[in-house]
Amino acid sequence: MLRARDAMDRAYAQPLDVADLARIAHVSPAHFTRTFRATFGETPHRYLQRRRVERAMSLLRETDRSVTDICFEVGFGSPATFSRTFRDIVGRSPRTYRKEAERTEAAGVPTCFAMAWMRPRS
Repeated sequence: MLRARDAMDRAYAQPLDVADLARIAHVSPAHFTRTFRATFGETPHRYLQRRRVERAMSLLRETDRSVTDICFEVGFGSPATFSRTFRDIVGRSPRTYRKEAERTEAAGVPTCFAMAWMRPRS
């Protein structure tokens, strides 16, 4: 399971499917999904989405690239799916998140507080 999760962490922007990840873990796809969820508390698909959103959060804070560019860079296939998933995990849209990050930076809020406040929900 750790090998598969590490592969997901390394290649989060590439298309990954359960069959490929199950081969890395040397188990069947069904067993992989069940065991991954029991071990890490979320499905492989949700884990991969969360990793992509976490990377997108970083890019939104640190760059001025468009939301669409960031969407495709982190591995989402469409801006609509990216926005919906981002809102589901973070609780606000990518544009709102970026504006809030800019405001906290301009207000001089310490990074540790800002990061804890803007952390994605589990």
